Amino acid sequence: MVLSRIWSAFIIVAILVASIKYMFSPNYKSIFNDMVVGKGGDTVKLSTIKINELPAPIFNGLMKDKEGKGFNDGRIIYKTDSLKQNVQLYRIQETDGVIGTSKTAVDICIGLIGIMTLFMGFMSIAERAGGINLLSRMIQPFFSKLFPEIPKNHPSFGHMLLNFSANLLGLDNAATPFGLKAMESLQTLNPNKDVASNSQIMFLCLHAGGMTLIPVSIIAIRASMGSATPTDIFLPCMIATFAATMAAMIVVSLYQKINLLNPAVIAYVGVVSAIIGLLVLYLTGLTKDGLDEFSKVLSNGIILLIFFAIVLGGVYKKINVFDAFIDGAKEGFTTCVKIIPYLVGMLIAISLMRTSGVFDVIIDGMKWVANIANLDTRFVDGLPTALIKPLSGSGARGMMVDTMATFGADSFQGKLAAVLQGSSDTTFYVIAVYFGAVAVKNTRYAVPAMLIADLVGIITSVVLAYLFFA
Repeated sequence: MVLSRIWSAFIIVAILVASIKYMFSPNYKSIFNDMVVGKGGDTVKLSTIKINELPAPIFNGLMKDKEGKGFNDGRIIYKTDSLKQNVQLYRIQETDGVIGTSKTAVDICIGLIGIMTLFMGFMSIAERAGGINLLSRMIQPFFSKLFPEIPKNHPSFGHMLLNFSANLLGLDNAATPFGLKAMESLQTLNPNKDVASNSQIMFLCLHAGGMTLIPVSIIAIRASMGSATPTDIFLPCMIATFAATMAAMIVVSLYQKINLLNPAVIAYVGVVSAIIGLLVLYLTGLTKDGLDEFSKVLSNGIILLIFFAIVLGGVYKKINVFDAFIDGAKEGFTTCVKIIPYLVGMLIAISLMRTSGVFDVIIDGMKWVANIANLDTRFVDGLPTALIKPLSGSGARGMMVDTMATFGADSFQGKLAAVLQGSSDTTFYVIAVYFGAVAVKNTRYAVPAMLIADLVGIITSVVLAYLFFA
């Protein structure tokens, strides 16, 4: 019900904001077209005016433009003709309209098919060979405290462990199949198939915490944009994702009345924290090239090691390895088809929010409040990334790049945007895909719990940015 209300609110608010812009701003007469059939990156021509009609700040900015790039005033771009008499106003469409977004959602699912069939095939071999049961027994003392409803040594423990491990190493392609398999395994224990179980909510909230050891893609983007120290956001990202994950665990535990002061929970969290701390100490001493090399060897090496161990275990147990792979791969294909409606529904609501300019209104409002309160407003320039991240990973990445291009990759705003990009997961995408895969309609308190974890990640990121970079 919560998800349904949020989805409805997205659409209603987006259309209302767009209608107000259409009625009261001459620069948004094509906004309805943009929201339905517009293409991301399109140049939307607005109007042509005389240069002497411009406000003084924009006129002065255009006079300083020697390269012919024009003057960017927030979302509107001003560009003069060769005689500097007339000025063309235009803006760049941020994302596709609902028609293009619907196709994108299907393309995402089609892109998942290959990855899902690969990993689900190997998961099937591991299950028949007893590998998943082995992992379940290893992690059971800890997970049984967080997931008290799951029977001892249930295979879902092993699936969840694989998902969390893949997330930690930044293996998104592996994390999704492992996570969907975990949800399906938990669904077999769910007495009410339409309503999310406590275990499913705990798992998904921990997954959405997005704890990652090395944010390789963010470091690569910073390096490509000329950062002198592209790896300096590594430690803040690590701390922020850890804080978001711990917040998710605490919030859900409060909902479910789970005692986190249990000795087993404290011991496991302490050991994991110590191991991560030692890794952080080692990794902070590496150069960018060294960090890239370590990440590639560790992540890709672990995937190959998992494949090797699964096949070796299957051969040892004398099962038909290839048949087991094919059976699992078929299941992966079916799962991808099932999530298409859920993903289309979520992404079109997000598209309407972005193309209508709702986020622009929110960000402008936050800047106004910060100015009124006499606060340092630099952090507001990094917040677009945080606002869009729960809705769209690619959109947040684009916002991060835009912030770096505007203020500089090594500016406070640029570094904050990078830390925010790495501090959480795409909450609504995760909800649509994971609950959609098992046809859960009532997500209960999963959405507010995940958004609270996102908020903790954002606040932690801002505080760390001021501590490390201000």
